[in-house]
Formats: sequence, C-alpha cells, structure tokens
Amino acid sequence: MGNASHFALFDLEPDFRLDLERLAARYRELVRRVHPDRFAGAPEREQRLALEESARLNEAYQTLRSPSRRARYLLSLQGEELSQETTVQDPAFLMQQMELREELQELQDSADLGGLARFRRHLAQAQEQLNESFAACWADLQRRDEAERLARRMQFLDKLFAEVRQLEERLDD
Repeated sequence: MGNASHFALFDLEPDFRLDLERLAARYRELVRRVHPDRFAGAPEREQRLALEESARLNEAYQTLRSPSRRARYLLSLQGEELSQETTVQDPAFLMQQMELREELQELQDSADLGGLARFRRHLAQAQEQLNESFAACWADLQRRDEAERLARRMQFLDKLFAEVRQLEERLDD
C-alpha cells in the first residue's frame, strides 16, 4: 500500500463529503487482511509489516471519519500543513469562542446537566453548519483561505466538545 493517500487506501476520491458507512466497511475489510493475529506464525519481518500497515490503516480511518481532521488533511494534500495554533484573524469567531467558553464555565459552576445537554446540541448544530460551509468551500478551489479559516473553527469546536464530554463525565460521577 506504500505511500498512498488516506483516500486512496480506501478507494475513495479525495473529497470532504464521504459515505462514512462505506468508509467503515472498507476499513473493516482491510484491517482484517493485515490484522497482526493473522501473522502470528509468520516471519518477524512480515509481522512487523502487518503491524505497521494496521497502524497506518487505523490512522487513515481516524483522520477520514472526523470532519475536522478530514478538512485539515485535505488542505495538507494541497500544500502546506494547517498550523495547529488558532491565531485566527477572525474577530467575530474569537468573540464567539470567548462567549462559548464563558457559557461552558457557567454550566460547570452551576453543575447544570440540562443546560449542558442544550449546549451540546447547540455545538452540534454549529459543527454541522461548519461542515456544510467547508464542503461548499472545498468544492471551490479559489477559496483556500476561507477553507483554512473554517478548518480552524472546526478544530476549536472539536476541543470544546471534548471539554463538554469531560464535564459531563465529572458531573455524572
């Protein structure tokens, strides 16, 4: 399988919109072929190659099934890597980030599980809108700057979702 792109590994065209069920089915099929257990009696070199290929498939799958990671990966295929830091020249988004963080802090302080569920739904809607915006933007090659800005916003929402999950776990205990 060599150095094929993540999309090529799964016989997919590089695109933001993916059939996630097809991706998962193809992943399961490929991972069964290279699962290290199938190479238990094989020479050490074959075992190592199977393990490496299994890890590569897993990384590719995890990247493609996550909208924000898929967006960043698509951008990286076109040239430079998207920087990790979110020094966004995007004042409206920076203000929104601060407001969302304040709201999350208030929910944490008040241990408001119902409010947290509403907050999560609000984030899910925002994420869906970003995904749609990125998909439309990705189809238009002239809009790389906008695509990068959207990918950074997606990355921020991913981090916020992780914080919401952690808070939910703490409040459930």
